[in-house]
This record gives sequence, structure tokens and C-alpha cells, in this order.
Amino acid sequence: MQNSQEKSIKHAQFVANLGQYWLTPVTLVLTVSIIGIPLLLLWLPIGGIFTRRYIANMSTELTDRKLIVRKGIFTRTENTVPLDKITDMALIQGPLMRFFKLYKLTIETAGQSGAGALLNLTGIIDAADFRSLVLAQKEALNQLKSGPVADENNDTDVVTLLQEISDTLKRIEKQP
Repeated sequence: MQNSQEKSIKHAQFVANLGQYWLTPVTLVLTVSIIGIPLLLLWLPIGGIFTRRYIANMSTELTDRKLIVRKGIFTRTENTVPLDKITDMALIQGPLMRFFKLYKLTIETAGQSGAGALLNLTGIIDAADFRSLVLAQKEALNQLKSGPVADENNDTDVVTLLQEISDTLKRIEKQP
């Protein structure tokens, strides 16, 4: 649902081993517990199916004015974040993420409610480059918006309006 005036800059791709990363913590917990070992027979195939479907439904697009994130299996959500509202983008990499060579990109905005990031994007290919591209586009958009400011005092409409006000005041002063 992109505006026809907007230009798509980049569609982010996700790494192939993202599903394995999401399955690993639960698999480790089930493996350690005696009761969980039989559950592994259910968890691995069912978890694998759901993670593949979830990843297939994920998309992130950077346009010249906003960042669009779509995800979900049962409840699909689309978050549209105007670039000028982004206040912080952090790259996070925990120990398990380092093992899988993944990064989590968190996006915080002005006016968001609650603590933490508005969006968490885990597993974007070249996350640092994508982050740099978003921030560069945000800066370009800010420079475009703050272009040359017209001097209000030299505006012809303002001068004409002030002249009319002055003439009206002079007529009022002349009345007895």
C-alpha cells in the first residue's frame, strides 16, 4: 500500500539460519529436561514449520519517507514508521546471535508509548548497512524539509496585509 509518490529504496532480506536461531533456545531447554526429550519429537517439526512460515511472511522495506515492516502468521501486522520520527536505531548481538552471526536491529521513535523498542528486526542480512542506509535517508529527508527558509518580512502577501492594516488604522484615527 505504498503511495505512488514514494520511491522504494531497499527491501531487506533475512538470513537463512534465522529459523534455527529461533528454535535453538527451546530445543536446548527440552534437551536438558528429562520430560522435554520426548517433546523434541513434536517441537522440531512443528516449530520448524511455524518459523519457516513466519519468516516467509516477514518483509521490511525502506522508502524515501518511511520504513514498512510486515510480519505474522495468524495475526499479520504492518508497522509504518515515518523516518523523521525515528530517534534511535541500535544493533544488538548476544552470545547465541554471535554463534549464528546474526544481529537484532531495534528501532525507537519519538512519541512511542512504553519502554523498549517499537520494532525489533532480527536476522536482516547486512544489518549494519541497512541501519546506515535508513539513517542516511532520514538525514536526507531532514535536510530536504529544512531547506531554505523564506524571510517572512519580505513576503509580498505579508507586506500587502500590513499596508492594509496601516490604512485601516489611519482611517480609524481620523474619525471623530
